[in-house]
Amino acid sequence: MKNQNLIKTLYDCVAHCNYCADACLDEPDVKKMVECIRLDRKCAAVCAATALAFCANSEQSQNLLQTCAEICEECAQECSKHEAQHCQDCAEACRKCATACKGF
Repeated sequence: MKNQNLIKTLYDCVAHCNYCADACLDEPDVKKMVECIRLDRKCAAVCAATALAFCANSEQSQNLLQTCAEICEECAQECSKHEAQHCQDCAEACRKCATACKGF
């Protein structure tokens, strides 16, 4: 499959963001996690759309990379503020995805 590594990285980020958002709901002080949950959801949606565009060889896929990188960086920054392992794992996946999007 063309662009296989990028697509895999995008979907890995989707999975981490979805898991993180769900796990944040189980944190003792959910109110402190609201921004993290919102960014997780936004990041997962943008990464999924970008991956689908690349799977379909869309001419618009290149345009999505910059937006995806920006959202991933924003999500990584927010997640890294929290000590929970799921947030730290998500931040790492988001940073990898941002780097992949920028380097493509």
